[in-house]
Formats: sequence, C-alpha cells, structure tokens
Amino acid sequence: MNKKNDWKHREGVVYSTNSDFDYSYDKHEEAETLPPARQNLRIRMDNKGRAGKQVTLVTGFAGTTADLESLTKLLKTKCGVGGSSKDGEILIQGDVRDKVLAVLTKEGYKARKT
Repeated sequence: MNKKNDWKHREGVVYSTNSDFDYSYDKHEEAETLPPARQNLRIRMDNKGRAGKQVTLVTGFAGTTADLESLTKLLKTKCGVGGSSKDGEILIQGDVRDKVLAVLTKEGYKARKT
C-alpha cells in the first residue's frame, strides 16, 4: 500500500496525538472453501432487475472468491455462454439450469433446482 495514501483506508481513527501510534488494518479473512460434496448449491432461473433477460442463478457457494471464480469459469465454458460471479452467487446467461445441474453433479457438487 502506498505510504502517502494509507490514511484513506483507515476506518474509525480521526486523529491521534501519540507519536508512537501505528494504525493496524483489519484483515478480512475469507472462509475456507468446503469440499464439493459438502456444498449445498441451489439453481434457479431469475430475470428480476435484468431488463427481462433470463439468467441461471447458482447460490449457496461457501468458499473463497478465487474458488468461486474458477467454478464460474468452468460453468461458463461447459455451457458455452457468458456469465459472472459476485457476492457468492454465480450468474450464467440464459436458461441453462439443466446443463448447470449436470455439470455440478458431475464435478461432485451437491446441487438441486428450485
């Protein structure tokens, strides 16, 4: 982190008169990724807030952001469509619930359509 701009990331400290004061940043640790057999994924179709476009939504993933991104990439590749992931959810373009379910069960994930 740039020493000159480190004050921008401080939360809760306005000013300290202590010359030896050193602000410690909170490190947000990500949850460890559960093995595929212990994941409880739910697959559903959604079109709210997406200008009427249909997306397949996969929720319930418990793990790190990197593992979520790799699973998203696998699903996008196997289904041949675009998509994204954020906030622990995977968005796959179009109504491909059956394909997503087949891919996830083949990879060993516990998934179900709702």
